[in-house]
Amino acid sequence: MSDDQVTTGLGTSSRRALLTGAGAVGAAVVLAACGDDSGDEATAEGGGQPLAKTTDIPVGGGKIFADQKVVVTQPNPGQFKAFSAICTHQDCTVSRIEGGVIVCLCHDSRFSIADGSVKKPPAKRPLPAKEIKVTGDQISLA
Repeated sequence: MSDDQVTTGLGTSSRRALLTGAGAVGAAVVLAACGDDSGDEATAEGGGQPLAKTTDIPVGGGKIFADQKVVVTQPNPGQFKAFSAICTHQDCTVSRIEGGVIVCLCHDSRFSIADGSVKKPPAKRPLPAKEIKVTGDQISLA
């Protein structure tokens, strides 16, 4: 057998034939992945992802969505805000919402449900705002 021949479970083939075939299979896989229009691009990137119904977010409180790393609050009736659920002190996920503040139990930092500002250190920076979209009774990541 020459250096240009390769034996596989399918018999003896040239290296060029195997490489050409492998390239065609790889290209087909890439094209198949690109050709699927059933998915929403915004959802794949996290945007447009439904989080909750407006009735799920209590007035004067909020809800933490740990998987999406976001907290949604309703400081006043009909006013919805969203912030990163990652504490700016040492990157813990915030733990609960009570008394108008978002609480991180790692070191007891507290943040305003209205604007994410620090209400109690050790955190020194506010929770970054996140964009949400309220459509009817649905709250989604923007």
